[in-house]
Formats: sequence, C-alpha cells, structure tokens
Amino acid sequence: MQEILVLYYSRGGSVAALARQIARGVEEGGLQARLRTVPTVAPVTQTAAPAVPEDGAPYVDKKDLQECAGLILGSPTRFGNMAAPVKYFIDTLGAEWASGTLVGKPAAVFTSTASMHGGQESTLLSMMTPLLHHGMLLVGIPFTESALSSTQTGGTPYGASHVAGTGDNAKLSADEMQLARALGKRVAEIAGKLNL
Repeated sequence: MQEILVLYYSRGGSVAALARQIARGVEEGGLQARLRTVPTVAPVTQTAAPAVPEDGAPYVDKKDLQECAGLILGSPTRFGNMAAPVKYFIDTLGAEWASGTLVGKPAAVFTSTASMHGGQESTLLSMMTPLLHHGMLLVGIPFTESALSSTQTGGTPYGASHVAGTGDNAKLSADEMQLARALGKRVAEIAGKLNL
C-alpha cells in the first residue's frame, strides 16, 4: 500500500501531536502514514543524540523519501523559520535533489508556535521553498474547510498549525485537529489520484 511520509521535528510534543492527527487524516484518505522524525543537531561541544530515539517515531532514513508517495513536513517555529534539525536534514538531500527522488510527489507542511503571532505562516513558507526545489507539488488547506474560517487558534491555508502557548502545554484545539486531519487526507487523496 502507498504511504505518505509524515516527517517532523518536535521538541515539546506539539508538533508530534499535530503529526499524529495528520497521520489519521492520511489514513482517512485511504493511504498509510509513515511517521518519522529527524534527530536534533548540536554544537560540537555537546553530546550527539542517540542513534535511535528513546521514544516516539523512528529517525528518518533517505529510503523513506524514495518509498513515499508524498511528504508532509513539520517543524516548530524558530524565529519565523523551520527549526535547525529540519533544515539540517533537508540540506543533506543533494543526491535526492539531483536524482529527482521527490519530483511530482505531493507535499504539505505544518508547524507549532508559542504565540498566535509567532511566525506560523512564515515558517510554513520557509519549509515550502526547498520542497519546490525538489519538484514537489504543494498542497494547502482550502477555505472549503470550515474550521479555517472559524478557528481562534491555529490553522492557515498554507498548512496545519497549532498555538502551543509559552509553556508548550496547550492541547490541540478541535479546529487544529480537524485542519490537521483535513491536510493529511487531502495529501493522501491527491497522491492516490496521481497513482505514484
């Protein structure tokens, strides 16, 4: 069965919670979700992360990119941009770019911020740029999703999002969960139509 790669980095758990909702949406769209994460990066003076995560999703392998029918990429917001671990992983994909591993596959993005105006949309846009360079077909959330017009928390036409609060302890709102599932379902349905 075709799989959609839901690839993310999550430090406080909010992005991981969004990823699980997106994975549910992928499965509602008729495909399987493959949850993967990227390892943290650290200055050379700090100890590297273990080779296998202690909990949560396994680390991504480049074969996951080859085997997926689509990619949904998530990151917490760092000053209006994706977090360094996500950028670091993307920066290692020169061979995949040159060989066209991701060309023609649907892609979407998601994020979590500490505040309502913490850079959600600029982070989502920053993650889209390398996906365009890889030749992916970007998928957003259309305004036919009613929660996009009514949400008082996260959710944008650029992708799913969550407002976690400064303590990163806010649970996903009903609208955020609905929009995350809608995004996953939409990518799965488009991948199914493309029949990759």
